[in-house]
Amino acid sequence: MRISDQKKEKIVEQILHFLYRSFPKNPFTAEIAREIARDEEFVKKLLLELKEKNIVVAIRKNKEGIVFSRKIKWKLSNKVYDLYHSKQ
Repeated sequence: MRISDQKKEKIVEQILHFLYRSFPKNPFTAEIAREIARDEEFVKKLLLELKEKNIVVAIRKNKEGIVFSRKIKWKLSNKVYDLYHSKQ
């Protein structure tokens, strides 16, 4: 099944809004997917595309510096967070 670019943009907006709302907490991919009611692999693909555009940042280590084995936490990049915050 193919999703139109317009629908993908709407889903990306939902992801970014959720990341902004959840600040300073950095949710895992599964939490984001559950919140916006989408498939986890699809959400991960979109997040990786956003990472390439420097819109989100992937966090692969916990507070102690231990690398997560398979999970990734996500947050908005500082530039994007500041832009969102200034518009609120």
